[in-house]
Amino acid sequence: MHASPDSAPKTGVPTASPEAAAPADTAFAAELATGAGELLMKLRAELGFADPRALKDTGDRRADDYLLGRLAAERPGDAVLSEEGEGETGRVGTARLDADRVWIIDPLDGTREFAEEGRDDWAVHVALWQRGLGLTASAVALPAQHATLRTDRPRPVPSARAGAPRIAVSRTRPPAEAAAAQAALGAELVPMGSAGAKVMAVVAGTVDAYVHAGGQFEWDSAAPVGVALASGWHASRIDGAPLRYNNPDPYLPDLLVCRPDLAEPLLAAIRATH
Repeated sequence: MHASPDSAPKTGVPTASPEAAAPADTAFAAELATGAGELLMKLRAELGFADPRALKDTGDRRADDYLLGRLAAERPGDAVLSEEGEGETGRVGTARLDADRVWIIDPLDGTREFAEEGRDDWAVHVALWQRGLGLTASAVALPAQHATLRTDRPRPVPSARAGAPRIAVSRTRPPAEAAAAQAALGAELVPMGSAGAKVMAVVAGTVDAYVHAGGQFEWDSAAPVGVALASGWHASRIDGAPLRYNNPDPYLPDLLVCRPDLAEPLLAAIRATH
């Protein structure tokens, strides 16, 4: 029996349990993300940037084919939710609702940035959701930055920086909530590309927070949130509610990832806009 929309996000289920991940799963997630990233970098070199639409479409398709092919071959008993998937691997698929293990993947997060020469703020996301545990093994590849961040290699939260907090926001549509936080905390807004690149900028300490309220899906945040939580950062909805994954409808519209000490001030500033 499939879970209903009301019953799927169990209250007691954590957003993530990276400590429960099998080492082989985390290594596999990182291998998948890195491999898809290498494929995308080669594609950039082969096709060039003269036709951005063709580059985006080909990148999405080939990276998805690579990830789905390897998952089918090496984890045949697991379900998949992919941004580019169709049928059971896509948004309307229902087999994953009964599965104990679901890979949530975004083969190319930040297609716009991928198709712009010189930009490195795009990513590949691979996360494993497990029943009763939430997100376990996660990896985010930043191919143009030659980096893959993963849950079994946490990066300690650095000491607070002097000066105004820096908040990563969308390049094209920074939300009103981020503007409110900017006003309340005297923060600096830092436009960046993909969601994965923004969250990884938080984990790397380049910025202090990422505020998003413009609409996303589970594949946009699952792997980045898994990596961030494994390193000790705060991650929640913008009302402070826990993030829940593998829901019947994978729409997950908003996200806050930040330094733990900034969570309450940011949530208070965001609440003032609602």
